[in-house]
Amino acid sequence: MRTLTLLMAGGRGERLYPLTKEKAKPAVTFGGIYRIIDFTLSNCLNSGIRQIYLLTQYSSISLDRHIRSGWSTVFRHELDEFIESVPPQHRTAEGWYLGNVDAIYQNINILERHKPERVLLLSGDHIYKMNYREMISFHEKCGAEVTVAAVELDKESAKQMGVMNVEADGRVRDFLEKVSDPPTIPDDPTKCLVSMGVYVFNTARLVREAIRDSKQKDSIHDFGRNVLPYMIARKEKVFAYVFKDENKKTYKYWRDIGTTDSYYEANIDLVSVEPLFNLYDTEWPIRTYYGQYPPAKTVFAYEHEGRVGATYDSIVSPGCVISGGRVYRSILSPRVRINSYSLVTDSILMEGVEIGRGARIHRAIICDGVAIPAGMQIGISPSDDAARFTVTSRGITVVPEGIMLEYSR
Repeated sequence: MRTLTLLMAGGRGERLYPLTKEKAKPAVTFGGIYRIIDFTLSNCLNSGIRQIYLLTQYSSISLDRHIRSGWSTVFRHELDEFIESVPPQHRTAEGWYLGNVDAIYQNINILERHKPERVLLLSGDHIYKMNYREMISFHEKCGAEVTVAAVELDKESAKQMGVMNVEADGRVRDFLEKVSDPPTIPDDPTKCLVSMGVYVFNTARLVREAIRDSKQKDSIHDFGRNVLPYMIARKEKVFAYVFKDENKKTYKYWRDIGTTDSYYEANIDLVSVEPLFNLYDTEWPIRTYYGQYPPAKTVFAYEHEGRVGATYDSIVSPGCVISGGRVYRSILSPRVRINSYSLVTDSILMEGVEIGRGARIHRAIICDGVAIPAGMQIGISPSDDAARFTVTSRGITVVPEGIMLEYSR
């Protein structure tokens, strides 16, 4: 085996809470019918990568169910293709993974069993389109020990990322994690070259570094904070591969869905006239799984006393019924029902949500299965919302999964 893929899919997603109250971050819904992890897995399929281990951890039931229902059948096991979930095995430690390097250390037995020449390490919580085969070819051509995928970001955003200083041939001179004044690229003082959390390692080097790191008591067991700076300081062959976007836009699209606000903005962009991320490219399809639901439909076409079923500039998934309510600039996941005289604007409604008669929803995220009572208003009064729900710094109200709401006039 030349390349084995390990996908880090155990993120707790604390900054996405309460979206991650009942599920791991990679399993959170995105764009109506997708899960965040679908974009990385689709990149794998489109790149011809078909030997994948998912290193899971927190609240993994929803993620495991999604992988089993929608992805396991894609791989032909008789051809040594597979996608398998691997929770912490407690072989070398008693607790959870302490970081992404520790996740590798605790699963060295997988590498010993397969004996790949190199390992592709991926993260399951980013939105982008990338051909990993091209990065692997670059890694081989450079004779690198490790190659880091890199994308240009504005300097302000880069302060929260791992930033690289890179020589003309792509060799990494410095790797700095979350610094207040990150170095910029030579020809543009407003841009920085940041790590995408995608790595290609020679297997022997990865194993050696994971074992070495496990013995460091002061390590936080992170590639960006510990392993890469150590290797660079020792003049190891660490190279940066500049991201080549398969999104077919002039603007390179890569999103780290790190906060609820960034999650909301990336979703709502999809309903714009010219969204930055292209979901409709048949040459680089995004695969997912959802139930066998009937087509979406609207009910009550002719307005009578404010009652009309209609959607405008919105994504409407299968199984939705818009029965006498209006929806503007919103994303509706499967099996959403919008009842009469209700109004939904600039919002994300996840699977199984029901909006009661006469309710008003504005700039809100309503999580799976929540029933909004008739007449309730969410996103209209920030003070009222803050007393009951989570309200983000940019004023997005989040109604969590599992909540039971009551409303009296």
